[in-house]
Parts: sequence; structure tokens; C-alpha cells
Amino acid sequence: MSATRSPKVAERVAPKASDPQPQKKKRNDDDGPDFSTLLRAWIESHRASLLDSLRRLGKQPIGSFFTCMVMAVALSLPMGLSLLLSNVERLGGSWQRAAQISLYLQMDASPGEGQALSEQIKAMPGVAEAEYIGREQALEEFQQQSGLGDALKELPENPLPGVVLVTPNEVDKPALEALRQRLSELPKVQQAQLDLVWVERLAAILKLGDRFVFGLTVLLVSALLLVIGNTIRLHIENRRTEIEVIKLVGGTDSYVRRPFLYMGALYGFGAGILSWGVLAFGLDWLNDAVVGLAGLYGSDFSLAGVPVADGLSLLLGAVLLGYIGAWIAVARHLRELAPK
Repeated sequence: MSATRSPKVAERVAPKASDPQPQKKKRNDDDGPDFSTLLRAWIESHRASLLDSLRRLGKQPIGSFFTCMVMAVALSLPMGLSLLLSNVERLGGSWQRAAQISLYLQMDASPGEGQALSEQIKAMPGVAEAEYIGREQALEEFQQQSGLGDALKELPENPLPGVVLVTPNEVDKPALEALRQRLSELPKVQQAQLDLVWVERLAAILKLGDRFVFGLTVLLVSALLLVIGNTIRLHIENRRTEIEVIKLVGGTDSYVRRPFLYMGALYGFGAGILSWGVLAFGLDWLNDAVVGLAGLYGSDFSLAGVPVADGLSLLLGAVLLGYIGAWIAVARHLRELAPK
């Protein structure tokens, strides 16, 4: 009886050909690690490299600080000059207001005619604003600015004509000349005066300053790359034996390069923070003298600080410079790091 039941038992125990379990198990065994596992391993590798770089920089705090300080000084020079040029441009006032066209009216023009003329000019294309200044107001302002108030009071009559100050939409010399010619043909206009000489001079000075800052930036960026490259090269030399062992056991170039890239980015981050602080302190220190000088001329001008957007751009640029400098240094010496 046991012999008759054994085939059925064997049939129940033996797996069927259609049973998918062994194939599924085999397929799961052949599959590699899933994406989440690979992502966790990648994040852990970068975290370990970042912590290792921080630990190594923390072991040499003085040397790391002075390296960041040298980079900060080099970053502060072009950024500081650029901010000063921006303040000079702001001191020059609006370009449109600097290129005002002065329309001197005839002596017999009444205040009503002058006001009507200014309203007519406001509606013309290419005009942003038109302001009428009457004869009495012009004389009063001239007395205050010239310091000849007592002498002007002795004159039998007011020698100053009414004026319409026309502010153009944009500063373009040919367009301004055409506008001046058109305004000079209006009734009751005796003379239309346009003075762009000092505006052109200021623009030329600012353009020269921009080119100087650009050239200085290129030179200092090159110097920064050399500094960070030489610093990373010293770190590579100190870890040469360790790196050769890592490559001997199968470490990839990206694995070897990663800690040094983080180190370069950390140098750049520290330099950016220091540079931002140096610029903020320097502009605040210089602003006291600027406010005092501007007060002597009756102006309330003061230097603007470091805008947040410019500060963040400076910080990001410093991090990128540190990263690029480290990449160049490691790429240059990577071939020499092969195990012998």
C-alpha cells in the first residue's frame, strides 16, 4: 500500500514544470542592487568625502584660514572696484536727467504760455518729462546758488528768461540732436541748449573703469586658480601613498578625485564668506568719509553696501573657482597617482 502511495507523494513533492517560483527566485538572485540602494551608496560616499575634507581642513586651521584669506583678498579687489564704479555711476545721476535739453524762452513769454508749451512738449515722442521754470523762480534759484543775491536785487528788472527743462527717454546723441532741433523750432523758444560733453566724458571714464576691472578680474582669477591648485597639489602629495593603495585595490579616478574637489569647494566657500565680510566692512568704513565730503557740497550721497544678489554671486563664484582649481590640479596629477 505504501508502494501505491509513493508515486502520488513524489508527485506532490516534486515541483511542476509550470511552477514559476524557482524561476522567480532565480531572476531575483540575478538582479543587481536597486536604484534606492545605489542612491544611498552614492550619497554616503559623498557624505564621507565631505566629512573627510572638513576633518583634514580642521587639522590645519591656521593654514586653511590664511589660504582662504589670500583668496578673499584677491576676490575683494575686482568686486570692490566694480561696486565703487556702480556708486560713481549713481553719483552721476540718471543718464536721462544728465542729458536734459534747456529751452530758453523769449522774454515776452508769459507763465501761461510757458506752462502750455511744457504740456505740449510732454506729449511729443522721445520726451520723458518737461518742467517749466518761470522767470521769478529762475532768478530766486540763481540768487541762492551764485551767492550774488544782494547784487542781483539792485538790477532794474529780471534779466533771466523762463526755461523749460526737457528730459529725454534715452541718451542717444543723434536722436537728441534731432529732438533739440525740433524743439528749437517751437514758438516762443529763443534757444535750445544741449550739453552732452560731460556725459560723454563720464561714460568714457566708466567704460575705461569697466575694462580695467575686467582685466584685473582675469588676472586675479588666474592667480586664484594657481593658489588653489598649488594647495590641492600639496594635499595630494601628503596622501600619495594612501591614494596609490586605493587605486591598487580598484578605486576609480572619480573616487580618488572626490575628496579634493570638496576640499577646493570648501576653500572657495570660506574665501567667499571672508570676501563678503571684507567688502561690507570696507565700504562701511569708507562711507563715513564719503558722507562727510558729500555734506560739504550739500549732498546726501552715501555709498551703497554690498547687495545681497552680488554677495551671493560672489560666494557662488568663489565656490566654483575652488572647485575648478581643484579639478585642474587633480587631473594634472592623476596619472602620477597610478600604483607602481
